[in-house]
Amino acid sequence: MDFFEHDGLTALQAKEEAQRIAFAPFVFQATRVLRDCGILKVLHENRNGLTFQQIIEKVNMPEYGVRVLVEAGLGMKLITLKDNIYNSTKTAYFILKDELTRVNMDFVHDVCYQGMFYLDESIKNERPEGLKVLGQWPTIYEGLSKLPKHIQKSWFGFDHFYSDNAFPHVLPVVYKNKPKKLLDIGGNTGKWARESFQFDKDVQITIMDLPGQVEMARKHLTEIGFGDRISFFETNILDETNPFPTGFDAVWMSQFLDCFSEAEIISILNRCRKALAPNGSIYILETFWDCQRFEGSAFSLQQTSLYFTALANGNSQMYDSKVFMRCVEKAGLVCVEEHNDIGLSHTLLICKPR
Repeated sequence: MDFFEHDGLTALQAKEEAQRIAFAPFVFQATRVLRDCGILKVLHENRNGLTFQQIIEKVNMPEYGVRVLVEAGLGMKLITLKDNIYNSTKTAYFILKDELTRVNMDFVHDVCYQGMFYLDESIKNERPEGLKVLGQWPTIYEGLSKLPKHIQKSWFGFDHFYSDNAFPHVLPVVYKNKPKKLLDIGGNTGKWARESFQFDKDVQITIMDLPGQVEMARKHLTEIGFGDRISFFETNILDETNPFPTGFDAVWMSQFLDCFSEAEIISILNRCRKALAPNGSIYILETFWDCQRFEGSAFSLQQTSLYFTALANGNSQMYDSKVFMRCVEKAGLVCVEEHNDIGLSHTLLICKPR
């Protein structure tokens, strides 16, 4: 991956890019409003274009508001103007129709936007100082079950969209050797457990997570009929005095370890190693920014790291794989298999004790 090796812009292009960065919060919010108020939609549906007055009539909004939004859309390359006719662009199409873009925008607006104001304090204090705009918890994870419904929806929508695309690809790998007992750490709402039960009729799963998440998973899995194959272990994984349950053929963690600092990852992996039965394996599904095929994917992951800094916990990130692999080694593990390019952006690591 050589996306970041060279600066290929001219001086003029670089200055233009700097202005786009300077006004980036304006661009984001104007784009969101153009999407949500219907302006991009009516332009997309009228491929021959619309006059300014026709746009006003179709969206039923004040002339002033439509004017400032449409003019902003021109500069943002969401809208074109020729002979007094407005049209939407390819970029506008993805803002409207692309699920990845919608999920990312909703997450940024509902979960992150206000809290990112405190990024500088978060970095200085090594705490998620922006989390106070959502609630008074040490990390966002203690508060997930208590977030307002629309914020909770955007958080889980973001989290699940990425993992859901990866699960079909990794299920055959994880269950190739028919593990009978699997420990799902950070099981969240129970989606991996549900997919596992449908894929393998014999596996028994224990979900280990915070009490709020355990309760959500318990409710979900019981309602759909898997109550006899699931167990739960409530714990705060950062409390090293709490031992992990043991005797598992497989330990599974999906988009979980990126929620922790390097020292915490090493501690968690050490305890995962001790939770394994003989010849057991640890399966880690993660998104590493340096393992991406596309520059846009790497960019998205690099920016998502700032959510962890300002809102989630203040000390974790979407890792560079080299940094993460050092943690694996320090925990007394060796990576025996690595599967890249899974789903949208994932890597599956299979680790065993040295």
